[in-house]
Amino acid sequence: MDNKHKRSNHSLVATITLFIVSCFVLLLLKELTLQSVMMLALVPGGFYFLSTFIPQKFSVDGLLLTLVNFLCCIGIIVLYRMNPQYGVNQAINFLAGFLAMILCMLGIRYIEAFKLFRIPFTMACIAVMLAPVLIGKEIHGAKAWLTLGRFSVQPSELVKVGLVLVNGYLLSKRKLLVSITFSAIMLLLLLLQKDMGTALLYYAVALMMMYVSTGSLSFFLAGVVGATGTVVVGYQLLKRIGFAHLSRRVTAWLSPWHTYQDEGYQTVQSLLAIVNGGLFGLGLGAGNASNIPVREADSIFPFMVNEFGMIFGVCLILIYTVIFVRGIGIALRARQKFFSLIALGCSVFIGFQVFVIIGGNINLIPITGVTLPFISYGGTSLLSSLCIVGVLQGVEWVNRTQMALDARMAYCRED
Repeated sequence: MDNKHKRSNHSLVATITLFIVSCFVLLLLKELTLQSVMMLALVPGGFYFLSTFIPQKFSVDGLLLTLVNFLCCIGIIVLYRMNPQYGVNQAINFLAGFLAMILCMLGIRYIEAFKLFRIPFTMACIAVMLAPVLIGKEIHGAKAWLTLGRFSVQPSELVKVGLVLVNGYLLSKRKLLVSITFSAIMLLLLLLQKDMGTALLYYAVALMMMYVSTGSLSFFLAGVVGATGTVVVGYQLLKRIGFAHLSRRVTAWLSPWHTYQDEGYQTVQSLLAIVNGGLFGLGLGAGNASNIPVREADSIFPFMVNEFGMIFGVCLILIYTVIFVRGIGIALRARQKFFSLIALGCSVFIGFQVFVIIGGNINLIPITGVTLPFISYGGTSLLSSLCIVGVLQGVEWVNRTQMALDARMAYCRED
């Protein structure tokens, strides 16, 4: 990162730090506790340190890192406003996820080890996805969780990086049929878990990676048409094959106001929260969106818009767009097909997941139950999202290392 970009990123980090401080000051004024004071000191300080220290020590995309850290801190702020314990837990989740992100970033530089253990790794991904089918806990209609003592883990979140790595390797070796088989197994296990939201994400990522790898537009269109046909036909069978919760979500999407007291309650409350917030919001801690079901996870976006305003909501969407575009840029700069494909897969995971969750909140598509990356409550979700960013940063590190090597070789040839 040159000096001009470093100064620009430092100014952005400083501005965001002041914003985070002001948010916690507002919360502190409402309830002065030792915990609030500690959060006021630790969250902005942690954001500033992590957003400035890492780009100095590693050759990474500083803007991408800053924006991701900002979204994580916004999540901590909003969750702390809902329930202080949520905020504290999410701050701990963020620290754990950040460490995992660093490990993924470092691991990408030594990806040859993955190539050596690719078969056991692939089998491990399948085994982890199979576990909820056999011994999983059902939450909100989906049997996608494993209970470990007091903690619940969603394996499909953990395997996202695995899907990208395995498909990236297979497609870089032109093993399209094997890639299709692996992806189909993942989708089948998700269907058995009744987790259609995550299945949709997996399908979109795998299809996009295969399309870019093959360059076949007909293959891509066949995948889109096939998925659309499956959804249309499948809707008629949902209730008969044990997917009643999905049938209710589709009904709520088609007629939320007619089903306001039942299936459409979450959708209507989300829409009302967004409208009531107006352009500038009702103020942090002064919102009236407490009636939204699952507001800490599925519906955190309308809750934020209610308190921060529609302008802030649009800014969040723009931030996610920048993250997606930066990820695509990393993929385009990669010299090796494997690195390009995994960067693409990670970018699509983030971008498409944001579209699915916000689209559900504003009734553009049915509610799917997926989380808003970096913001929604949940350790597994945050860990997965940060690991995906770690893979992106690892590829960027490889890109910059190769560019620096090329520059040195060109300089030596001139001499």
